[in-house]
Order: sequence, then C-alpha cells, then structure tokens
Amino acid sequence: MTEERMALLELLQKSGHGDFLKELAELVLQRLMAFEVEGQIGAGRFERNASRVTHRNGYRERAFETRLGTLDLRIPKLRQGSYFPGFLEPRKTTERALVAVIQEAWIQGISTRKVDDLVQAMGMSGISKSQVSTLCQEIDTRVHEFLNRPIAGEWPYRWLDATYLKVREGGRVVSVAAIIAIGVDADGRREILGLGVGPSEAATFWLDFLRGLQRRGLAGVKLVISDAHEGLKAAIAQVFKATWQRCRVHCLRNLLAHVPKGQHSMVAAAIRTVFAQENRQAAGAAWRHVADQLRARFPKLAAAMDEAETDVLAFMSFPRAHWPKLHSTNPLERLNKEVKRRANVVGIFPCEASIVRLIGAVLLEQNDEWQLQHRYMPQGTMNGLSDETTSEFPQLAA
Repeated sequence: MTEERMALLELLQKSGHGDFLKELAELVLQRLMAFEVEGQIGAGRFERNASRVTHRNGYRERAFETRLGTLDLRIPKLRQGSYFPGFLEPRKTTERALVAVIQEAWIQGISTRKVDDLVQAMGMSGISKSQVSTLCQEIDTRVHEFLNRPIAGEWPYRWLDATYLKVREGGRVVSVAAIIAIGVDADGRREILGLGVGPSEAATFWLDFLRGLQRRGLAGVKLVISDAHEGLKAAIAQVFKATWQRCRVHCLRNLLAHVPKGQHSMVAAAIRTVFAQENRQAAGAAWRHVADQLRARFPKLAAAMDEAETDVLAFMSFPRAHWPKLHSTNPLERLNKEVKRRANVVGIFPCEASIVRLIGAVLLEQNDEWQLQHRYMPQGTMNGLSDETTSEFPQLAA
C-alpha cells in the first residue's frame, strides 16, 4: 500500500501545472479501480491471505472521454477471471456521477459515508474509511503545494477579504474566518497568493497570516485593499508598511448605518459624487463638503466621514487607469461567491483541515483559469509604480 501510494504521489508531482480536475479525476478513478480489484481478489497487493482467489496480471490501457478531456486509465487485469470497472460499462458511463464523486470528496469535507454512498451509486463496491483517507492525502498534497509555493517578484497591489464558515470544534459549532489574499504583480497579472483559516477576532491570526506571505517571498506591496477590521489594519501596517485602502463598498454600508433608511438613497448619491472627481485633491475637497452639508442633520455620519476620508480615498493617489479595480474588494467577490457555493453544500465542516482542502482546491482551479486570461491590468500602466517614478505618487515614497 505504501509503495502504491508513493507511485501515485510521484505521478501527481510529475503532472506539472495542467488541468487539476482532470488529473484528480484520473487519480481518483485509478484508486477506486484498485480498491474494487482488491475486494474481488480478496487480498491487497503483495498480501498473503487464505481468502485470495487470484492474482493481478498487469494492466490494459483505456481512454475515457469526458467533458474534462480524455482520461487515460489503466484497467487492472487478473490471472483468473476478469475485471471491468462498473463506471465504464455500457449505459453506466455517467459523467455527472463521476464528477460528483470527485467534487463531493472535497465539497462534503471528505465524509466517509457520503463518499461511500456516491461510489455505490455508480455500481461499485464502496470505499472504506482508510481508502478515503488515502484519497484525501493525495488531494491535500496538491493543494498544500499550491498554497505554500514561493512568491517571486514584486506585487504592488494586494486584496484581502474573509469569508466566514462554520466548523465543529471541541463538540461545539463555531464560526471561523477563511481569509483569501490575491495580488497583481509588476506585469499586471493576477494570482491567488494564500489562504488562512482562524478566529477573525484574533489579531495574532491576521499577523501570522501576513508574515507567512512575507516569508514565502511577497514583496513590493504598495497598496493593500481590505475591509476595516482593526486587527487586519494593524497587521498590514506592521508587516508591509504599505498604503491601506478601505473597501469603498463596505465603508458606504457602514456610513449609511448612521442614517434613517428613508434617507439612504439621497445620502449615498451625495457620497458617490466624490468618486467622480478627477484627482485626489478634488475628491478630498468634495468629501469634506458633503460631510459639512450633512453634519447638521446627521452628526454621527459626518464624524464617521471625517475619520474615513484618508483611507477610503487612498486609491486615488495611484494611476487613474487602476482606480476601478482598487477602490474595493470587489475583485474578490466573485471568488468568494464560488467559495460560498461550495461551502454551503457542506454546511458545517468537520475540521479546519477540511476547509483548507475544499477552499484550497477551489482557489487552485480559479488560479489556473486566471493564468489563461489576459493581464488583469495593462502592463504599460504598471510602470508608474516603479521606484524611479514614485514622485508622481507621494504616498509611495513614504
């Protein structure tokens, strides 16, 4: 079993950076066939057992066509009798069931019962707890390699946002934060940089996560965009010494909390006029003007605006071409929705490791897709962020 596992891990390592889902499909099906053959023979590989009825006799190649592409399978042969996997039999080639087996393995937090039910639904002989654990380790290896890979070069822009998930801990169900970091490098390309899971209220969690990114090589950070979590804000200042941009969407939501619902539209429209200004100086003047206009009716709103001005308008000190993508954590919203869609199927995760397994796999898939797309920001517009031209953006030289 150990040698078989090492061969699979070696195969996964040699697979490079191809389609993760396709590679995972091949890997899972190969293991499931091995498990089924083991049950038919009555003994494991190289195991001496009185209940053994026959022996293995090599493999035969078989291509399996799916929407994921052509899967190259090696079907085990027996010295006596025959074996053919149920999912390849006529009228049983259900790609949806195949993908469900693979996806449910992560989506359900690798629940032994659920995976066993799915395998049996495909007409196979089921799967044991130890076999599920083996599959989990193979998935975890690939995910952990991705999440802990070295980060090379400079990353001027970085977005941070947290999604809150439920997990069982010490017999209780608690809420934890899954914080995702994405960045844009000096060439304008976007990548997912890391994932951290921990208690949102613990300042040490944020600090450890950011220091972990720094140890992996994250450098050249000019602007960090996130929500106004005090622990996160302090950690950003301590680790990166970069400008902090408070998410405009979250900020507006917080400001409107000081206004009666009937006045939300009017106040929001007034505040949005600030972001239509041509430069940072004009925007600052417009921000203070709006605050003064509303001060008499909504003193708490005006006070909150006074406090938020510097942080919510920080993005305007950077190249104008980047403004639409710098003012909020919106670049992370679509990714968070996909994470939530997968996580909602689970409901309550059995442990933090299962969260990393699921969310990490989703992030790996998304990162591969991003690499096939155009640059997130035009390369020519990134030149203004170099050390030689920081005079154009005073806060970069600070």
